[in-house]
Amino acid sequence: MVTDINQLNLNKLYTYADYLLWQFSERVELLRGKIFKMSPAPNMRHQSISGRLFGELYVAFRDKKCRLFAAPFDVRLPQKGKEDGQIYTVLQPDICVVCDPEKLDSRGCLGAPDLVIEILSPSNSNRDLKDKYEIYQEAKVPEYWIVRPEERSITLYVLKDGLYSSSRPVVEGEWVRSATFPDLSIDTNAIFSD
Repeated sequence: MVTDINQLNLNKLYTYADYLLWQFSERVELLRGKIFKMSPAPNMRHQSISGRLFGELYVAFRDKKCRLFAAPFDVRLPQKGKEDGQIYTVLQPDICVVCDPEKLDSRGCLGAPDLVIEILSPSNSNRDLKDKYEIYQEAKVPEYWIVRPEERSITLYVLKDGLYSSSRPVVEGEWVRSATFPDLSIDTNAIFSD
């Protein structure tokens, strides 16, 4: 058991089996075996947007078989095998939707969610825009939304032939329409209103 993050060698590669032994207060994610500290607590704007978006999604998925989750919720993305010692990527997206009940267990999600939403913060924007984008694409997450609070926009990335494609960002005053879930459309005014 590791009780202080300073006990870890940040240059070493870790697995989900290691992650389960960590009992320190800092929230972390594993990206391809590397430890990344998450910001201690998202700012109020981030949390307001997250709450509003979760509320809109809750209404949209309330009577569907899909399940909706908000961080902290572990999403384990195996590449080589599904055993804890073989999983090198554990992420905590701000919001995710999982439609396959076989992917869910008491520890979170094992495999790609159907929709992942990340809300940018100054401390995580590079990681969300580059590293997580690549990881979600490799894991074949069908749809990935990046919410930019400062720009009041949402960019949708849709997986096609193994690669993400996107259209122009959806800005405040427009409707976000999911490609994966045709019945899902959200008025951005409801998300970005102050």
